[in-house]
Amino acid sequence: MSYSVFTQKERNIITVIILILLGIVIAYAVRNIIGALLGTMVMYTIFRPMNIWLVERQKWRRPIVAVIIIIVSFLIIVLPFLGIGTMLTNKVVSLLKNPEWIKDMVNAINEFAGDKLGKPDLLREQLEKSATYLGGLFTSLLSGAAGLFLDIAVMYFLFYFMLVNFRGFERGLLRYSPFRIENAIRFGNELRNITYSNVIGQTLIALIQGATLALGFWIFGFNDPLFWGVICAILAFIPLLGPPLIFVPAAIIAFVQGENLAAIGLLIYGFLVVINIDNVLRLIIAKKVGDIHPIITVVGVIIGLPLFGVMGLVYGPLLLSYFLITVRIYEANKRQKPSTDEPVINK
Repeated sequence: MSYSVFTQKERNIITVIILILLGIVIAYAVRNIIGALLGTMVMYTIFRPMNIWLVERQKWRRPIVAVIIIIVSFLIIVLPFLGIGTMLTNKVVSLLKNPEWIKDMVNAINEFAGDKLGKPDLLREQLEKSATYLGGLFTSLLSGAAGLFLDIAVMYFLFYFMLVNFRGFERGLLRYSPFRIENAIRFGNELRNITYSNVIGQTLIALIQGATLALGFWIFGFNDPLFWGVICAILAFIPLLGPPLIFVPAAIIAFVQGENLAAIGLLIYGFLVVINIDNVLRLIIAKKVGDIHPIITVVGVIIGLPLFGVMGLVYGPLLLSYFLITVRIYEANKRQKPSTDEPVINK
């Protein structure tokens, strides 16, 4: 009769080490599709109520419901992003074909700065200072856009199977969660609220701010109001800082061109109307579902853009918020006394 050279405790330690090593290898292998994994969780959180209602209330077949939800999500989420990307690409191509107006604008601003501020090379100096950062940022955005189609394919592949077996998926999360059951449920609720607040709430704010700024551009006679409204909607994911990046330079250019009335009107409109849309709607959303502090959003965007490209505007703040929620749950676990009457999760 043969005996193992390891004790039970030693076997457990070896098993944990193997699991950690395999986890590191798997994490390294999926590093390029982290955005797809995070996107799958976000999509599942958003469409979970619809899935449960159709499957458990209306008694529809799960594969059919999953296909319906995928089509709906593609139409209202993915397709608009693809449309925006196409519009931006066409705009960049048109600018590259006709760069003369950019040179004229730079010369006009330098002339204005030389007359009024005594710095004729002001714009050139600022462009040189920001060229390195903007170049790196633009490269990361392009690389993120290049991998976007792969992320979408992986995301929907995983999303389908999560929808079809949603109850088993959720039971598995609870069973293998490192938290106590009540804290795991609380963690899930907070993740849901934060996801709703950041994805649905912030998207609503961005769309309204973009539409409002487009209206302001049209009222005060600026060119391409629809295009700049879309750009504002994208930048509006950066709270307070995003919209001014559009209407302040536009107003400066109007001043340079001698259109003082339009410039002043746009500045007043931007700071009094467009900016305050963010403040008012953010308070309403915070009362309804949850709130992400503007500092978390800004830092999250800085973290997310190099990692996920354009989608970092959404994923970055979410990741940072999830991290902070996990820290809070960990602190709650530490304060609680050990309990032997944990609820049992049925298989």
